Amino acid sequence: MGKFYGLLGEKLGHSISPQIHNLVFEELKEQATYQLFQVKKERLKEVVYGLKYLGSSGVNVTIPFKIDIMAYLDNISEEARRIGAVNTICFRDEIAIGYNTDYYGFGMLLDKFEIDIKNKEIVVLGTGGSSKAVIQYVLDKGSAKITVVTRNLSEKSSNKDYKTIDYSELSKNPKGDLIINTTPLGMYPNLNATPVGKNILSKFQAAVDLIYNPFETLFLKTAKDSGCKSVNGLYMLVGQAIVAEELWNNIIIEKQVVEKIYSNLRSNFYE
Repeated sequence: MGKFYGLLGEKLGHSISPQIHNLVFEELKEQATYQLFQVKKERLKEVVYGLKYLGSSGVNVTIPFKIDIMAYLDNISEEARRIGAVNTICFRDEIAIGYNTDYYGFGMLLDKFEIDIKNKEIVVLGTGGSSKAVIQYVLDKGSAKITVVTRNLSEKSSNKDYKTIDYSELSKNPKGDLIINTTPLGMYPNLNATPVGKNILSKFQAAVDLIYNPFETLFLKTAKDSGCKSVNGLYMLVGQAIVAEELWNNIIIEKQVVEKIYSNLRSNFYE
């Protein structure tokens, strides 16, 4: 029996993570399986402990557990601690260690599509686990101003490095260079949903949606129709998966593997 990995989340029916990791296994010639572990929040602790003692080599973590999962880990890496969210767990000698590979995947996406964030004004929609990785990345890379938008101002952060506002305030004075959707609004099957409309998107030069299913969300279609450069989250998804594989196996994977898997998924999953 080979190694086994998986994805922890609440609703995983349309995840393409198994396809990504199976392609990685082929590239690495690794005997391994990748499974979907759809669990309820109240079962999260026992699932983590079960995977640890059953011999899993590692798992990814997705909505809505990237923050809650941290309470059940033995160690948390420095980058995940700074971000305040975990999306990858390594199990080593019955010790569960949390990492954040979303941070690196997001950076890979920006590099791939030549989106410059240095000295730029960035608006981030959402305050969940993915949002935290995005915010930390743009902070680290020298963005001029960061505004985070939330539906609920009770979630307002005390972080002085960025401002938190609600959607009504955003609509009064929408402006910036890049707007990033980290919310699940517009994800399959809710194709007619978008966190913001043309009145806001038309004020930006570029828009990124971390959603990858569908390939073009209503958010991105509206952004494109408004003259924005628009990019979805598929490359980030592949990038963070590759970094997770590097952590699980203590290896370095060449960039061309990311490109190959991204191209494979784009042609076979969407067309």
